[in-house]
Amino acid sequence: MPLVAKPLADPHAIFAPFSLPDAPNVYRAGSGVPGPHYWQNQVDYKIKAHLDAVHHRLNGDETITYTNNSPDTLDVVWLQLEQNRYRADSRSNIAGVVPSETSEGMVLEKVCETSGGIETGQAYLVSDTRLQLKLSHAILPHQKVNFRIQWHYTIPGTWGGRTAVSKAQDGDVFEMAQWYPRLSVYDDRRGWNTLPYLEQEFFLEYGNFDYSVTVPWNFTVVGSGALLNPVDVLTETERARLTQAAGSEKRILIRDLHDVTTPSSHKKLSGEATWHFAMQNTRDVSFATSPAFLWDAERINLPDVSPWPGYAKQPRLAMSVYPREGISPHGWDRSTDYVKHAIEYFSSQWFVYPWPNAINVGGYGAGMEYPGIVFDGMHERDPELFWITTHEIGHDWFPMLVGTDERRNAFMDEGFNTFIDAYASDHFNHGEFAPKKDPEFSPQTGNPAHDIVPVLQDSHAPSLMMAADDISETYRHSISYFKGAYGLKLLREQILGPQRFDAAFRRYIAEWAYRHPSPSDFFRIMESEGGEDLGWFWRGWYFENAAPDYAVTMLKMQTNGQVKVGVANYGNLPLPVHLRLQYADGTMSDRILPTETWRQDSAVVLTLPVEKKVVSATLDPDVMIPDVDRSDNTLAVSTAHP
Repeated sequence: MPLVAKPLADPHAIFAPFSLPDAPNVYRAGSGVPGPHYWQNQVDYKIKAHLDAVHHRLNGDETITYTNNSPDTLDVVWLQLEQNRYRADSRSNIAGVVPSETSEGMVLEKVCETSGGIETGQAYLVSDTRLQLKLSHAILPHQKVNFRIQWHYTIPGTWGGRTAVSKAQDGDVFEMAQWYPRLSVYDDRRGWNTLPYLEQEFFLEYGNFDYSVTVPWNFTVVGSGALLNPVDVLTETERARLTQAAGSEKRILIRDLHDVTTPSSHKKLSGEATWHFAMQNTRDVSFATSPAFLWDAERINLPDVSPWPGYAKQPRLAMSVYPREGISPHGWDRSTDYVKHAIEYFSSQWFVYPWPNAINVGGYGAGMEYPGIVFDGMHERDPELFWITTHEIGHDWFPMLVGTDERRNAFMDEGFNTFIDAYASDHFNHGEFAPKKDPEFSPQTGNPAHDIVPVLQDSHAPSLMMAADDISETYRHSISYFKGAYGLKLLREQILGPQRFDAAFRRYIAEWAYRHPSPSDFFRIMESEGGEDLGWFWRGWYFENAAPDYAVTMLKMQTNGQVKVGVANYGNLPLPVHLRLQYADGTMSDRILPTETWRQDSAVVLTLPVEKKVVSATLDPDVMIPDVDRSDNTLAVSTAHP
């Protein structure tokens, strides 16, 4: 049967002028960096929380200081109430993302504006997972306003996912995330960002947090940031062990299994204890608490930091807490080593970790990240525990440090993070868990160039630019995680090269740390710093679902010491491709056909000088690019495809 001729790619369409969605302006420069008038609002929180562990209820009293750094006058303020996602009438439930149980959501007891110690009741409107405060006086540019909100909610069971309580042999494990009313982002691109919470994570302003958590006397608490009152809540033995851990390259048990079952191992023997934490320049905080926690720690080799003005610098620790179910030489006994490696490796490669501690919590196992603390599964073991720990810790860079909008641009969150943690797998312990093969990255063969092909051939696959809420669960990992990560891997290894890519990527992180970049900002800075016009790549990989497809169409030896090689481009993503000539004596030679080869014509004939007899030619012999049809990538001499 004759081969069906494939149409050649249209270079005029591939290389047509490409405009990014957001035009440069005084807030966002054409080079991809923040513009001369870039602004960002700030939110500072002081929160007092009380856990009723018996009834699974969290009570909160929260003071918010909101600073309007924008040039706009604000007549309303929007906050996020994610606990309303668990109400029976939530939009999420109606949209089909239904938990096995429901709750009454976030119950607001008091909402008021405060000024000079006087509280004034604040009119408000609750709309699903959003709270709108109707201001009696508009917030002028560069003004501050203070709010006080008192609230409570019932903590979901394991069905709650990101806020959960789960059973362990020695007591309940509470993983407390998205647990307080949080300010929405007001920015130069959209004004108020008020997408409802449909479980596609979040987008938040940066600020300083001072929060305390009151729990039963026999509970241990770990939280984002630094513990400010260790003398009040930790025994002398626990404090001494933490001091030992601060100088140790191996984990030190702060609380062991004997401590978990010994009441006298706690600072108090009855009543309650209040744990006080602080974290600066962060977009969020979370905590975990349980009577069942074992606790270990070791030093992170980075400069010590001060967690709060007026407090002495503290050593930074990698830490893990987990119930006895996690104990295993291939399980949580190694967790803190994984945390330490991730923090130190990502700091050396991309941007230095800025916060006091980094904590891995072994609980229900939702696999979820927050600044300085991540929630993983108590039953995870090698290599899955390494992969999930490294991935969740990597989120401290994307999007906790570089504050992208996860609800719209999942690839800048999950994709960027999957990209950096794939290299971390190669680096850890001489590649003990390499290559990364979890469902988020090259899950089938371990070679992303093979595994991405079904996605690129799927006519129903969404683009990377599709909003996170619009990507179905069918495609969430294959698009946002896998394709998002592999696009950066192609950019680094096949298009720019590591030297140019790494410098540009580091500049992107440094310029947008604690800020809110858009996709256009990222695309522009990679072009400007990387020194390439990449419109063809952004269009094909991010805005469309294009793929490379090359073929060797002719291979003929000439009598003058040359060989003619015909190469055709059938794909709309003309990545640089290696051409390998195989010689009769068994040796070979490689050369790169750059993207520019296809700017004017999609069928070329190369005349190459050779000193030996050529027997075959192969395109992409090492399977470095996702060529969707490899049946025509190799051709023997003196033959041609019809």
